[in-house]
Amino acid sequence: MNIDRSAVKDAVFRVATGIHREVYRRTGGKFGANVGKARMMLLTTTGRRSGQPRTTPLNCIKDGDRYLAVASYGGDDRDPQWFKNLQANPEATIQVGADTIPVRATVATPEEKEVLWPKVVETYKGYEGYQRRTDRQIPVVILTPQAGA
Repeated sequence: MNIDRSAVKDAVFRVATGIHREVYRRTGGKFGANVGKARMMLLTTTGRRSGQPRTTPLNCIKDGDRYLAVASYGGDDRDPQWFKNLQANPEATIQVGADTIPVRATVATPEEKEVLWPKVVETYKGYEGYQRRTDRQIPVVILTPQAGA
């Protein structure tokens, strides 16, 4: 029997993120906002093909007034869908606890990533392993809150 590991990984991610997303939303972030030592947020993008809202739980990394999202997909050689959605439409929202914040996404330049990467790894050491596991450069996305949006 030949098992498509990517399909299995995708299915596990969909189920796990779906449960996490619903618990976080339904409790206003009282449950699901912390996983171990990691603070979590919900990122809602617009599906690039469907036009429908798509929400994914991600590590919440603060950088001054901005937030960072790491498009690691667990060290997979593919970019996560949420990252592809942001490339098509950088306008999104994040939910941090009970607060929903409109943001605009930009991908960190190589120079910015060099500065931000130690902060990213400090929040979750696994990112180092993910970067070693893949040939692609894992993007760091800067989420800048939008005033009055």
